[in-house]
Amino acid sequence: MGWGKRGILAAAVTVVCAVTVLAAPGTAFAAPIPTPSASPTPSPTPSSSPSSTPAPSKDLEKVREKLDALYHDAAVATDAYNAAEEKTKKQSTEIVALAKKIVEGQAKLDRLKDQAGAAAREQYRTGGIPPTAQFLLSDDPGQVLDGAGMVLQGQRATKDLIGELTGTQRDLQAYAADAAEQWQKLDAERQAKADAKKKIEQQISAAKKLESELAKKDQERLKELEDQAALKAQTQWLDTGILKEINGKASEQGKKAVAFATAQLGKPYVWGAEGPESYDCSGLTSQAWAAAGHPIPRTSQEQWQQLKHIDIKDMRPGDLIIYFDDASHVALYIGDGAIIQAPRPGRNVTIAGAGSMPILGVVRPDA
Repeated sequence: MGWGKRGILAAAVTVVCAVTVLAAPGTAFAAPIPTPSASPTPSPTPSSSPSSTPAPSKDLEKVREKLDALYHDAAVATDAYNAAEEKTKKQSTEIVALAKKIVEGQAKLDRLKDQAGAAAREQYRTGGIPPTAQFLLSDDPGQVLDGAGMVLQGQRATKDLIGELTGTQRDLQAYAADAAEQWQKLDAERQAKADAKKKIEQQISAAKKLESELAKKDQERLKELEDQAALKAQTQWLDTGILKEINGKASEQGKKAVAFATAQLGKPYVWGAEGPESYDCSGLTSQAWAAAGHPIPRTSQEQWQQLKHIDIKDMRPGDLIIYFDDASHVALYIGDGAIIQAPRPGRNVTIAGAGSMPILGVVRPDA
């Protein structure tokens, strides 16, 4: 791959840096429920129109479970998208830095070549007689001594010039190779982002389609089932007596993170969003801690991997609770068994029970 000045800079500048993570409490989609016929000879109903006949509760429960699965898969894909986006940001920054080094190195190389050319022209003007011969042919002893010093200086300068030229050319080759490698990585991450985005959109589209095919009453009942499932999980978690063991006090930075998250209540969930108008789950937690003066990784999986793990009984407001075995969702603990989270598409930033989803573990950004 060629790496001219203009080509490298143009490539670096065109890198798009936008990031996101879809993290939501599990919510999935099931196949559309067949609508019972209202009469022996019903007129055909377009598949896009909601059924007016309520679905049995057991069928709605299957829909809820399917929705959980679809939204969970979308959350996993969102984390992959956000991770790829973070890498493209890093790689584009490195490409720009390498491009700057190449431009500076090329300017230095041009300057050194000008110096070498000036030396060659000077030798031509003196008739091609080496400086050593010039001062040896002189009748002035002072000039001989001066000439000897000049010859030594000239030899050293020539040697330094050649060494600097060689080193600069070697550096330029290394910069070009590094830039080519980073560009290949950037292309790979762009493809990973595109694949993850496609999967996210497919999962969310399937979920919306499934919900749209339900009667309005069924949609309302479905929301009730979601709330009931969350309440049941939270109650079971509290029944373990865990809240009696959790009495940690928030750090000053933790208080700031909680205050920031609280101010975002009611804003919509949008996958890949980091505010200020909308958030996904890790977009909310990462921005909360950035506002507290302590930047943390962007995705829920990176937060789980890189931040210090804390026992649940030791957690305090401001800590992050990571959910599901694949760390695909994250929320901010605010105390009293509650969290602030950006749940999933179609929902807003809200307060929920800390035990309303399967807990993987707890991490502390300011440990």
